[in-house]
Amino acid sequence: MNFELTDEQRAVRDLCREFAGEVVAPAAPELDEHHRFPLEIVRQMGELGLFGIPFPETYGGSGGDFLSYCIAVEELSRADAGVGITLEAAVSLGISPIHDFGSEAQRRDLLPDLLSGKRLWAFGLTEPGAGSDASATATRAELVNGAWRVNGAKQFITNSGTAISAGVTITAVTGPREISALLVPIGTPGYRVLPPYRKLGWHSSDTHPLAFDDCEVPEANLLGARGGGYRQLLRTLMGGRVAIAALSVGVAQACLDASLAYAKTRSAFGKPIAQFQAIQFKLADMATEVELARLITYKAAVSYARAESGASDTAGLASMAKLYASEVSKRAADQAVQIHGGNGFMEDYPVARYYRDVKVNEIGEGTSEVQRILIARSLGIDARL
Repeated sequence: MNFELTDEQRAVRDLCREFAGEVVAPAAPELDEHHRFPLEIVRQMGELGLFGIPFPETYGGSGGDFLSYCIAVEELSRADAGVGITLEAAVSLGISPIHDFGSEAQRRDLLPDLLSGKRLWAFGLTEPGAGSDASATATRAELVNGAWRVNGAKQFITNSGTAISAGVTITAVTGPREISALLVPIGTPGYRVLPPYRKLGWHSSDTHPLAFDDCEVPEANLLGARGGGYRQLLRTLMGGRVAIAALSVGVAQACLDASLAYAKTRSAFGKPIAQFQAIQFKLADMATEVELARLITYKAAVSYARAESGASDTAGLASMAKLYASEVSKRAADQAVQIHGGNGFMEDYPVARYYRDVKVNEIGEGTSEVQRILIARSLGIDARL
């Protein structure tokens, strides 16, 4: 068993760590305060090849592995979770379904601009009445004269309303007990991107509700086989969960970094608070949990990459990684604010932003409750809803 990263993976880590430290971190407070999407940073991420890391060079990708991509998400999220989720949603939710299930024509048409970061593609699954219960999708698509006529709504859709957003993959009911996936480009008549949400955290990421009113796309915009949408979204969400775990590890590490630095410089009762055992125990627990979260996330990433060749425990590992890392990030943020005391409650310190950002990690890509159901299922317990 080898716990060492390859030379290529270390190179990705070092590149992203340097970029995050020099470019993302200095911009993060302003992006957070003004709820501004970092278009210029996204363009630089594209120039560095970050959107194409886990995809083949055939379509303009970097030919890297899934773990390298997760490391990139981790390092960016260590500087700003909003930037991290922009990459995660673009790759795991936007690009991956097109790469994994799209026709050759769809790949050739869409992937070059998406892998270069010139355009962003979104993924529309969640609806006002269908979140954890994805089978409750109410959006409908009817095939009429060679075109899919779509009616419905999606919510909480990341990367859907930026200046470089190109479109969205949506799930829709296309027949009795049949869910399919459709590609809907920006500008399609009847497709409306509604005003952005006012969010608790992830202020630098772009998130909108979407509406479809007699929105028509060509029959050829079907992604994969008709009726295959549910299977596709399960595969897509599995990879997304591992990437969200990586995002969570990045924020948890940032909490530890900030807390350790603060504890060494903040004095009370005549000495740095890092010398008090109560603070040392908090830091020790944070460091231990961050390391454990990283290990299970990396293991899940490797398993996900091998899943098509027969790895059978990937679904359980992905849920374990997402569950544990997201809850570790919440605990780390809570302790970081506590270590900072009154200063932790002030927006002048980054731990206040970390505290706001981490809660959604337990919700997006499947809630913690859903992850526990899936883990139980991986243990052979039939607890289907």
